[in-house]
Amino acid sequence: MKHYISFSVVGSLMTMLFLGIVNYSTTPNTIWFIYPCLLLLLWPITLYFMSKKLYKQYAVICSAMVIAFLIIENLLYSPQHLWFIYAIYPIVWWPILMFLEEKAKSMNIALIGCASTIIYYSITNFIMSPPYPWAIYPAFLVIWWPLSLYHAKKKTFVAFSVYASIHISIFFIIVNIVSSPSVIWAIYPIFLVLWWPLSMYFYVYKRRLYKSSTM
Repeated sequence: MKHYISFSVVGSLMTMLFLGIVNYSTTPNTIWFIYPCLLLLLWPITLYFMSKKLYKQYAVICSAMVIAFLIIENLLYSPQHLWFIYAIYPIVWWPILMFLEEKAKSMNIALIGCASTIIYYSITNFIMSPPYPWAIYPAFLVIWWPLSLYHAKKKTFVAFSVYASIHISIFFIIVNIVSSPSVIWAIYPIFLVLWWPLSMYFYVYKRRLYKSSTM
């Protein structure tokens, strides 16, 4: 394995040097060689950490690399708008969940993660782009984490379909109100979503009737 790691280090450095020279020689005004360099760096890093079984440290290093890459990309090409702030939050959760290990599957972590995500993107929304409340979209997605985890542990699949349908319906109503209040379109997707709990209820109900009739 040491030979593979050494080869990957040398190969990555030589390739990055070559790409840097080609970039500077042909298109010095456009710094494009940093994109393949990120992938080339991951080659020896992945081999090393996987061989040592240092999965947590690997998550930290890779997360830091991706965040640094996004910040550089942002500052180079669009410094007037700091869009990397939107992207780094979910990346930070990768090493956090790795260090939590089995605790990452707990309901408390799901609730903390859900609440912190909603707060983070709500504050970001308010500071950077207050006219439109786009934070409702990541909030809608992250609420599925504790919602699905709770019902999966309890095995209450019919109840999950009911609460999930309510969650989806509320989301469409809010989007309808904030995006196009003059046109009431939310009723169409809500009508389709309602078939989920109805079908789940009759499926379970019919199974119970069948089991009781065969006993």
